[in-house]
Amino acid sequence: EVRLVESGGGLVQAGGTLRLSCATSGFTLDDYYVAWLRQTPGEEREGLSYLSHSDGTYYADSVRGRFTISSDNTKKAVYLQMSDLKPEDTGIYYCGAARGVLAREIPITEYPSWGQGTQVTVSA
Repeated sequence: EVRLVESGGGLVQAGGTLRLSCATSGFTLDDYYVAWLRQTPGEEREGLSYLSHSDGTYYADSVRGRFTISSDNTKKAVYLQMSDLKPEDTGIYYCGAARGVLAREIPITEYPSWGQGTQVTVSA
């Protein structure tokens, strides 16, 4: 069973940094894409970034240059390092996963497996 548990959210001032962690279990990182998605109040869900050990990384325009996705295979964890945070980055951040053969065909928002989310609040 695919399981994802996010942590690391919190309150930070604009311009600050946070690192989100996603603890994974039930699958092999080499075979899956792992992604981060953000849900903001009143807005649609936005796929921010994904990491694939075979196909590389992707960043949405809204976070490219400010956020970095990485993984630690020994810990089976995926991270999202967020810098230069802005108030509009406020939201619930979710970690998701999909097998590579599926992930190549669908947007991040359609990944089948998700964690419970972690709240990020950026104050002005």
